[in-house]
Amino acid sequence: MKNLFDELSYQISRATTRKYSTSFSLGIKALGYDIRPSIYAIYGFVRLADEIVDSFHDYNKKELLLRFKIQTMEALEEKISINPILNAFQQTVHKYGIGTELIDRFLKSMEMDLDPVLYTRELYGEYILGSAEVVGLMCLKVFVEGNSEAYRQLEPFAMKLGSAFQKVNFLRDLKDDYSILGRIYFPNLEMKRFDTDAKIRIEQEIRSEFQEALIGIKALPPSSRFGVYLAYRYYISLFDKIAKTPASKILESRIRIHNSKKISMMMVSYLQYKMAGL
Repeated sequence: MKNLFDELSYQISRATTRKYSTSFSLGIKALGYDIRPSIYAIYGFVRLADEIVDSFHDYNKKELLLRFKIQTMEALEEKISINPILNAFQQTVHKYGIGTELIDRFLKSMEMDLDPVLYTRELYGEYILGSAEVVGLMCLKVFVEGNSEAYRQLEPFAMKLGSAFQKVNFLRDLKDDYSILGRIYFPNLEMKRFDTDAKIRIEQEIRSEFQEALIGIKALPPSSRFGVYLAYRYYISLFDKIAKTPASKILESRIRIHNSKKISMMMVSYLQYKMAGL
């Protein structure tokens, strides 16, 4: 029975999320039960593409990503895939009306990671749009459960939140992105000139996006509001830790929040969430 395979597909997407991201797993657990599988499916899809361009160094990444793109389009057209993660993703896409333009835009940004790019402000915006903002919009489609008016109103805030998350990741991973992958995402940034002033300029941009995104979080449906708020609080904590770290230290090691801290933060965030009446 295909129902068994569909169930397995979502289980594998959930296992993928838990394996790769403790923070997102905690956030998804705080979502309404009915929408969790679809968010796992979106994360699993995004993670597969990320792994191709970020981790498979001994293989032909370009060929693997092209094959992944073809298999994704086939899954969407045929409404099935023998790849369990793609099978769960295509079901989510069809259930919530996620537009193929969002998927195409995401895969385009993944293609940009295949070769070194000297990021201008324009290319940086293009990459952020595809790698982060459209992922936020895919999730928003699930959160509003087909309400097109709610989607339209919350769209700019979802994009700001996705952008802020991604830019925090860029700061956190600055050392590894450069030394291992040969990437510098921030436009017009030279690593040897990454100093306090450069770091502060980036942080100001991120802080502004977080402030705007919170407006949208407060307007989300109850089924998704706390889960997204929890992810927001995690990234704010990570961002604050990075902001307190000297620029020179950012280039020496990756800033982390330990799992025990994430658990305690979840409980504190819940109290804040209730007290603020979100």
